[in-house]
Amino acid sequence: MITVERLTRKYGAFTAVDDISFVCQPGRVTGFLGPNGAGKTTTMRVMVGLTPATAGSVTIGGHHYHDIPNPGRHVGVLLDASAQHGGRTGREVLELGALSMGLPKTRVDEMLEMVSLTQAEAKRRIRNYSLGMKQRLGIAHALLGDPSVLILDEPANGLDPAGIRWMRGLLKGYAERGGTVLLSSHLLHEVEQIADEMILIGNGRIVAQGDKKSLLANAATGGVHSFATSLDNEALAAALTAKGVTVTSAGDGLRVDAETVEVGRTALEAGVVLTDLRNGEGGLEDLFLELTAETQRETVA
Repeated sequence: MITVERLTRKYGAFTAVDDISFVCQPGRVTGFLGPNGAGKTTTMRVMVGLTPATAGSVTIGGHHYHDIPNPGRHVGVLLDASAQHGGRTGREVLELGALSMGLPKTRVDEMLEMVSLTQAEAKRRIRNYSLGMKQRLGIAHALLGDPSVLILDEPANGLDPAGIRWMRGLLKGYAERGGTVLLSSHLLHEVEQIADEMILIGNGRIVAQGDKKSLLANAATGGVHSFATSLDNEALAAALTAKGVTVTSAGDGLRVDAETVEVGRTALEAGVVLTDLRNGEGGLEDLFLELTAETQRETVA
């Protein structure tokens, strides 16, 4: 697992990461969410020994990264897909990685096939790769040593919709086999679909953490409500009001201060046909924007 304990990183008077603590468990994908400049990449750089901590510590499997022998065999890392030497081919990058980790060259072909890079693409110089191809190569390099932990910073950048779906399946399968995944992203919709646990960070501080259900439940401030549309909104509103439920107009339908199951039951009892019924909770994006509002450049209504 990954254990972050009271981690702080300062650059002079600026605090990039401010006393944060969290744990990433094996068999789970942990989404690390925050606006640009929130401290996500700095935290990951400290994890893998690229940036020293000002205070606190990060351990992976109980060890600091620099104490792990042959770390590529235990921790797969992708922080910047464009960081490889542009004059090398994709195959050369993986062959160098395999050599440094003591792996057979056959592992290179396995990884190229896994990330769907063809033999012709593997022979091209990285300077001629698209961003999506660089991301695939970076993921291949991170998985090269068959590590038990993956630390990935914005791995979906540059991938097309099919590539994002492929990556989602790859990481879910990896976690299901017992791997630990820490995934940094601002693509909230994608994180909702893949992450078992989410950590929201803003201004270098953790503002919320937990699974999606618990995060949204704890953030609910306006109470439970639903939106309903029916073939007879007046009759539905009257039936709900008779039960002491508050109902107000909302566009072509009704805003009901009750759970969807109660609205559906009442509609059935009243003989009213529903044409639309949905939960009124905001999604992860609404929660994200609310909790990190002071760090946003734009004001979102």
